[in-house]
Amino acid sequence: MEYFDLEDPFTSLKEHQSDTISALFSSESDHMPSQNYLQCLKTSDFYVSFRQEAISLILQAQYSCNLDPYTPYLAVNYMDRFISRQDIPQGNPWVLRLLVIACISLAAKMKEIHFSSSNFQREEGFIFDAPAIQRMELLILDALNWRMRSVTPFSFICFFMSLFELKDPPLTQALKDRASNIIFQAHEINLLEFKPSILAASALLLASHELFPLQFPSVETSILSCEYVNKESLLKCFNATQDMVVNQISESIVDTVSSSSTRTPLSVLDCHCTKAESESTTSTMGATAMAEKREIKRRKLNDFCSESTRVQISQIQPFG
Repeated sequence: MEYFDLEDPFTSLKEHQSDTISALFSSESDHMPSQNYLQCLKTSDFYVSFRQEAISLILQAQYSCNLDPYTPYLAVNYMDRFISRQDIPQGNPWVLRLLVIACISLAAKMKEIHFSSSNFQREEGFIFDAPAIQRMELLILDALNWRMRSVTPFSFICFFMSLFELKDPPLTQALKDRASNIIFQAHEINLLEFKPSILAASALLLASHELFPLQFPSVETSILSCEYVNKESLLKCFNATQDMVVNQISESIVDTVSSSSTRTPLSVLDCHCTKAESESTTSTMGATAMAEKREIKRRKLNDFCSESTRVQISQIQPFG
């Protein structure tokens, strides 16, 4: 199969034949973690903790090494696929750090960008020599069957956007950017069960609902009509993705309210607000913010699943 760029594989969709598109969809399962990985994460605290710390280090490298967001996303893909196929020894914290370094290094090589593993290691307080990193890279390559040109949700964004025509270029770019941001945030364990194409479709649906809700039914119909989309899986993924976004917004608002309260001098409150009153106000604001976000979540779910949408739940049937 020909190379599809991670960020924009369908630069000129009209030049691609239908069998090429079909090949992309049929190959996406080869670039996912093994089927027992999700169950392992649900039953093993060690693997949950291992994965969380690994993702945290990878995202830290994004900022400390000034990497574009696609590189750490690709590194997380490599990491998930590797630990789903390889037993990880417990009690050796250096294994996690070496794996993270190797995954980022491989992702940077695939993206053809510079990544200084030595600089990152110095910042994190651990050092592995080049031969050790190369040996780990070979282990990863072997476990992944050298499938490093990962088919990710980004591989399907432009394809799905071609199914519905947006005549406003800035709006089209805004939709793509918002869908991409949702995908970048999608590291939740429960999202691992979905194929990259389904996550891409869910992100576009959610982004379109946020940006232009009046056109959402048309976008929804176009995506649900695609022969490659399993409607039942899409609905489940859409709800899970929406829950993730709503929770992140809620947590961000609560964090902002809390930090704002901590930083605000009493003089800003006209020196009349006692400590107890301030805590009560902060608590009320936080509770109100949470309630508002829960209401937004409820409305969005109802919009997607209500009788007013063009495709009813009763009409959604998975493809065989």
